[in-house]
Amino acid sequence: MRNSWWGVLFLVVIGGLIYLLDAVLMPFIAGMILAYLADPLANRFQRWGMNRPFAVSSVFLVLLVVLVVSLLILIPLLVQQIKQLGEAIPGIFNWVENTLAPQVQVWTGYDLTAELTNARETLAENWRDAGGYLAQALGQIGRSGMAFVSWITYVALIPVVTFYLLLDWNRLLTNIANLVPRQWADDTFRLARRCDEVLSSFLRGQLLVMLCLGIIYAVGLTLMGLNFGLLIGFVSGLVSIVPFLGFIVGLAIALVVALFQYATWWAVLGVILVFSIGQMAESVILQPKLLGDKIGLHPVAVIFAVLAGGNLFGLTGVLLALPVAAVILVLLKEVKVRYQHSELYDEKNTDKHTPIIETSSSHHDELGHLDGRESP
Repeated sequence: MRNSWWGVLFLVVIGGLIYLLDAVLMPFIAGMILAYLADPLANRFQRWGMNRPFAVSSVFLVLLVVLVVSLLILIPLLVQQIKQLGEAIPGIFNWVENTLAPQVQVWTGYDLTAELTNARETLAENWRDAGGYLAQALGQIGRSGMAFVSWITYVALIPVVTFYLLLDWNRLLTNIANLVPRQWADDTFRLARRCDEVLSSFLRGQLLVMLCLGIIYAVGLTLMGLNFGLLIGFVSGLVSIVPFLGFIVGLAIALVVALFQYATWWAVLGVILVFSIGQMAESVILQPKLLGDKIGLHPVAVIFAVLAGGNLFGLTGVLLALPVAAVILVLLKEVKVRYQHSELYDEKNTDKHTPIIETSSSHHDELGHLDGRESP
């Protein structure tokens, strides 16, 4: 009982520190997440014969190349397409009102005019509000230059923190493992491996799926000659964090743009073909190869965790949301297993139940060495 109270006190202290040191903790939490994501690549470079410092430097070189390519090629194109989209919105509204709405009314009897008017008014109002918020934010930055400098400093600290954490990642894990009470070691390492599998299957697997889908959609729509194809593909891939949501949102936007631009059924079929190829690639190749049979975070859990973390602890809470959600998911499943093996669940057949969660190997090689022993 005393150990349980110590655990509760520890969690309360950690929560209080996160609440009080929200902005200060941001670069350290972000650096920790980036180090976690980049650690497998550093381990692979080590297996190729590099020492740890050279492997970490190589990881940063790869990330730098990706960042430079994005800044020089992708970001200017996205900014240009966003600007073109803003200029084209009035024409799209007029086309929907004068062309699409009458046709929809002929087909279904539903009048889109009223809904379009409300959408136009809402967009205009939010646009004005957004301009007001931007002006207010810029004014606040001008009035509190030190806060702006502090945020720039925090952002600049992220790669520094990431480098040093990644350099000593295995040593940090070993030191943390040595602090675990020996009577809790077996359960702790088993649950840590399970948390790693859940979190890695989402952070690494799902993010790679999102990236691949965004590339497929963007390339396909651009080859079609569709306006804003890169922007639509990028948004569709980003929203694919929730299964099928990226497909639905991207397909709807692309269909409207295709009808507005070409006004032919061939364009509609082309858009449907592009998104169908993306869904087939996700089902046949991306999901099996990148996620396999791992159980990641449910999309609803992801949305709730991010919103709750942001509401409770701000930006730091958003960064911590997914790791904390993965830990909670694993602990809840452990509680379920223990409950189903308890006398409260079935007093007569307690020993006949088979465990639901099996002890599995770690996604990281170093997690197999947390307790100082080689993993089998």
